[in-house]
Amino acid sequence: MTYTVNCSILLTELPLLERAAAAKAAGFDAVEFWWPFASSVPSDAEVAAFERSITEAGVQLTGLNFNAGDMPGGDRGLVSWIGRDAEFKDNIDVVAGIGGRLDCKAFNALYGNRQDGQSPEAQDELAVANLVAAAQGIASIGGTVLLEPVSGTPAYPIKTAADALAVIAKTQTAGVDNVKLLADFYHLSVNGDDVAAVIEKHAKDFGHIQIADNPGRGAPGTGELPLGEWISRSRALGYTGAIGLEYKSPQAEAFAWAIRQPA
Repeated sequence: MTYTVNCSILLTELPLLERAAAAKAAGFDAVEFWWPFASSVPSDAEVAAFERSITEAGVQLTGLNFNAGDMPGGDRGLVSWIGRDAEFKDNIDVVAGIGGRLDCKAFNALYGNRQDGQSPEAQDELAVANLVAAAQGIASIGGTVLLEPVSGTPAYPIKTAADALAVIAKTQTAGVDNVKLLADFYHLSVNGDDVAAVIEKHAKDFGHIQIADNPGRGAPGTGELPLGEWISRSRALGYTGAIGLEYKSPQAEAFAWAIRQPA
């Protein structure tokens, strides 16, 4: 089984550009990141430094988020954000460039919160257009756009697998087939989704899996979720991708579970 370390939520005691090397030192060969820059179009020097941190660490970048706005401030994506659509589309080119140079194929496009003063219908229409543009923009590198249900943010409207799949169906109607569900078992569980049923129906079509335990969004084994069973069943039903480790844990103990449960 291939685990990929989300270096935007793990190893945060270290500067961002040192985290890929720390993941490698911990025994992992793959990493993923949320958008690692302060703007949608960072400088060439910023991009080059990030890419060097990956290549010099000797790890594979398996996933990268599109710019999602000010995540610590509560933003959860630009896809449906009326007024920032030009910025999102500019970001597509940067994401595709990084993906092409680092052979990364999976790109998470967080949907965005509901906006005061804007109708949900208008936001949803923009979201489909932006997702289609993103899918077209990364198609040349064999990329997949990921759409993720998220917990903990009431204003974020994509909460269940069904919510995400309904949007994905609209992108398919619009002519693209490379937008897929990001099945984060933690978020789905917290939101009350039937994770086992989602796996049974859709595992073969998952674009990516991420895990954390609940309660607490901690490492596997710190909570009550049957993560091992869910992963095994997803594999049995045809999921062949990496398993993203997207949980909260101090660096010193972040991967102790993986010694007991080798990949």
